[in-house]
Amino acid sequence: MPAITLTVNGHHHQVAAEADTPLLYVLRNDLALNGPRFGCGLGQCGACTVLVDGQATRSCITEIGSLEGRSVTTLEGLAMPGRLHALQRAFIAEQAAQCGYCANGMIMAAKALLDSTPEPSEPDIRDALAPYLCRCGTHNRIIAAVQRAVREG
Repeated sequence: MPAITLTVNGHHHQVAAEADTPLLYVLRNDLALNGPRFGCGLGQCGACTVLVDGQATRSCITEIGSLEGRSVTTLEGLAMPGRLHALQRAFIAEQAAQCGYCANGMIMAAKALLDSTPEPSEPDIRDALAPYLCRCGTHNRIIAAVQRAVREG
C-alpha cells in the first residue's frame, strides 16, 4: 500500500492508504481527529466538513489521493493552544450545539464564510449554512453564534 502525504492542521502526515480512501476515514481512524463526524457517508449532511485550502469540503466523499499539496483544516485545527477559535467560543456561549451532530459542519462552513465575508448579513449566514443538516433544530442558536463570532472576533 503506498504512503500518501497529507497536510492536516499544518502538520505533514504519511498515511498508508489507497488513494481512493475517503479523507474522513483517515482523519478519524489514522490521525485520531474526531471533529469531523460520519453522518450520511454521501456528502449530503455536512457533518464531515473540513476546509481544504480554505474551502468547505465534505471529507466523506473526498479521496485522499486528491489532496497532494493541499492543506486540510479540521475543527481541531481552528483553536490556538489554550484558546478556542471565536466560532467555537460562540457556539458554546449560545448553546448552539445540542447533540453535536452538526456542530463540526456548521462551524467549518461558518469559518469558510467568515474568511471570505468577514461581516456577513444574516441572509448570507443562512445561505452558507442551508446545506448543513441539524437534527436538533437549533438553527436560530447557530445563526446567533455566527453573529456573535463576528462581533467578538
